[in-house]
Amino acid sequence: MADTPELMDEDEPFFSNLDILLFSLIAGLLVYWLVFRKKVEPIPEFKKLESVAQTTRETSFIDKMKKTGKNIVVFYGSQTGTAEEFSNRLSKDAHRYGMKGMSADPEEYDMSELSRLPEIENSLAIFCMATYGEGDPTDNSQDFYDWLQEGDADFTGVKYTVFSLGNKTYEHYNAMGKYVDKRLAELGAQRIFDLGMGDDDGNLEEDFVSWREQFWPAVCEHFGVEATGEESSIRQYELKVHSDLNMNKIYTGEVGRLKSFENQKPPFDSKNPFLAPVSVNRKLNKAGDRHLMHLELDITGSKIRYESGDHVAVYPINDSVIVNRIGEVLGVDLDTVISLNNLDEESNKKHPFPCPSTYRTALTHYLDITNPPRTNVLYELAQYATEPKEQENMRKMASSSPEGKVRSPALLNILAILEDLPSLRPPIDHLCELLPRLQARYYSIASSSKVHPNSIHICAVVVEYETKTGRVNKGVTTNWLKSKMPTDNGHKATVPMYIRKSQFRLPFKSTNPVIMVGPGTGIAPFMGFVQERGWLKEQGKEVGETVLYYGCRHKNEDFLYQEELEEFEKTGVLTALNVAFSRDQAEKVYVQHLLKKSKEAVWRLVHTDNAHIYICGDARNMARDVQNAFYEIAEELGGLSRAQAVDYIKKLMTKGRYSQDVWS
Repeated sequence: MADTPELMDEDEPFFSNLDILLFSLIAGLLVYWLVFRKKVEPIPEFKKLESVAQTTRETSFIDKMKKTGKNIVVFYGSQTGTAEEFSNRLSKDAHRYGMKGMSADPEEYDMSELSRLPEIENSLAIFCMATYGEGDPTDNSQDFYDWLQEGDADFTGVKYTVFSLGNKTYEHYNAMGKYVDKRLAELGAQRIFDLGMGDDDGNLEEDFVSWREQFWPAVCEHFGVEATGEESSIRQYELKVHSDLNMNKIYTGEVGRLKSFENQKPPFDSKNPFLAPVSVNRKLNKAGDRHLMHLELDITGSKIRYESGDHVAVYPINDSVIVNRIGEVLGVDLDTVISLNNLDEESNKKHPFPCPSTYRTALTHYLDITNPPRTNVLYELAQYATEPKEQENMRKMASSSPEGKVRSPALLNILAILEDLPSLRPPIDHLCELLPRLQARYYSIASSSKVHPNSIHICAVVVEYETKTGRVNKGVTTNWLKSKMPTDNGHKATVPMYIRKSQFRLPFKSTNPVIMVGPGTGIAPFMGFVQERGWLKEQGKEVGETVLYYGCRHKNEDFLYQEELEEFEKTGVLTALNVAFSRDQAEKVYVQHLLKKSKEAVWRLVHTDNAHIYICGDARNMARDVQNAFYEIAEELGGLSRAQAVDYIKKLMTKGRYSQDVWS
């Protein structure tokens, strides 16, 4: 029968040896390709993000707004949490005007969709944008900023407003907010209310509240809506108490992944800090009533890399005395295991802090309990004061009225307020919902990775002062770091940390001279710079002049790193060590005076030898005074007018030859 296949010999194998060999080879190659192939990193460009991110989270804020009936979106560019907090407050405000708002992180969404906003009736985009460092965007708004610069989107029909957060003592005051405001208008969007300017050197909260009180009436007028008069508190999260949860499922202070402190895995960053053992903690000053300290964090085996000029971010924990006292005052068992779950199921932010955790963990690791509460917290807590006079006082403190400003609890933390107002006993879960997150603190690294590849050095002053009411206020992080002593009993003190890259960099060419100005703890990054210049010399490299201007109060009291600096000068690593002891003589002498004293050498280095200038320390007075000193030197020795001198220094900044790492 022609159609019947031939039967195989029963003894003949189905596959020959050659078939098996080829099959094994192909299977092996396939496994190798699947397991070991290098995955292509996606380019972080908004228009290409959708397909990559869609699998893990919804990147369309427009679709989310439509799905949840929202018509106001509040984007935030936040580094320390304040802009995010303001964003949340504005999105909650919306309900008082018959609208619905959502707060959004631009890093989590496809921002090119902004052009689709007019699809939603009566829609509005609000931007709360902080400026970081030298006029830079915050980490979470960097991609949005890059996209705005490069993009040519059409935002016709998009309605927006911007509130910017900055600090007047900085050169590029509110640069990010100003840029977003201007750029959105250039791309066709309609500004419906003036740019708000918040100044952290003054009173940022006051600036925000004043702007907000004028902003909402303007929104009502623009959209033809009226306030609902609904002033009641709106809870964003609901409390769930856990009675029989496995202890392995409970957060104990981790920032991101559960049990990440027990099972450390690189790479380490803000969501996954490294627990660095403290190997050195010594007092730097010889006398005086302050405590200046030098710490060394061991990063062996962490794969953490850093460069001179970078910042180390440290996650502190709150004082257990304050935490326990809050529990006592509110009559709460702090070891109750709880979760605060977002009532908006569509929100990307499921909890205000990692949950489930205990109240004790939340108050110790996650919440800011030492800074004075913002007005919105006071306003929301006021409803729980059973004494009418105390409730009225709290509402006044929360307002922007002159009377409110007088009554404002300046420098009072939440515990002091609870102690001073006996009738105020809010539910602890609502208090935990309202308090802002405890933020990481940044320190300029005081070492060079070329010399210390396995350790990061910190130089800091312990903050402690008495308030007008006689209470002692202590800086959370510095007091916590002060207590972190290396121990020999096998239990090393550790600090959760990660690195934040900086633009504060030594010149690419080692032959370029450097002029460093850093009084007090402003010496920190220059310890790294000088170490690195010394290392370069040891490698046989030609190194330009290395000049340091340092300042402290008394030579015999707080001359930080005196022995090390004098040794660097002796060996020629430091070409010149100029130290201003401000209080060792009748007339105060500061670093700017020493700069002017050696003006000829300074001008030669800057104008003829292409020196790079670095300033580190106090922004409010020192950085401004030093800049003025450079103006005066340029006027006197360069024959420039004041306007030309200002322009000359500005050009140095643009070229990256005048850099500042300052704080206020």
